[in-house]
Amino acid sequence: MVQTVLPKHLLILDVDETLVFASEQPLARSADFRVGPFHVYRRPYLGEFVAAVSQWFDLAVWSSASGSYVQGVVENVFGQSNPLRFVWSCERCTRRYHPELQEHYFAKNLSKVRKLGFELERILMLDDSPEKLSQHYGNHIRVMPFTGDESDRELRDLLPFLESLRNAQNVRRIEKRLWRQHRSVEPPAI
Repeated sequence: MVQTVLPKHLLILDVDETLVFASEQPLARSADFRVGPFHVYRRPYLGEFVAAVSQWFDLAVWSSASGSYVQGVVENVFGQSNPLRFVWSCERCTRRYHPELQEHYFAKNLSKVRKLGFELERILMLDDSPEKLSQHYGNHIRVMPFTGDESDRELRDLLPFLESLRNAQNVRRIEKRLWRQHRSVEPPAI
C-alpha cells in the first residue's frame, strides 16, 4: 500500500504585536534591531518558536504594515535559514471600513492565499487582531498583543497546540479560541 504524504500545512505569521513590538520611542532597554525609525523588540521565545514551527509547517508572513518595514523585520527575524513561502504587506490586504468605529482597517483575505494553491482547510494564521481575519475565523489563532513585555510567554505556550494541529485534516473545524486550555484538538463527534 502506497501512503500519500500531504504537504505541510501553511502557518501565516503576522508581524507587529505578534512576533515583534516596534516603536519610534525606545523602551527602557535596547532594541533588538532597528528598521527605519523604529526600535524593534523580539517577542520572548521567538527564536525557539520559529525553529519549531518551521519543522511542522510551511511558513509565510503577512502584515498590514508597509512593504519596506515588513522586509526589514523578516530579514532580522528569519535571516537566510528559514525560507518563507511568501512575504506580504499592506499591499495584499483589503481595505475595509468599520462603521461603529468610523475608521478604516486592513483585512487579510485568505482567498488570495488560496489562489496560490493552498487549501483553506490547511491554512493557519497567527495574528493579534481578530478583525483582520473576520471572514476566516476558522483559520485564525489569536495571540495577545505583544507590547515589549520581557516576561511574555505567549509563543512558548502556543507551541504544544500548534504541534497538535500540524496533521489535522481540517484546521477550520478545530476550536482555536481556547488554545490556552488545550486538551484535545479533534472536533467533537456530532
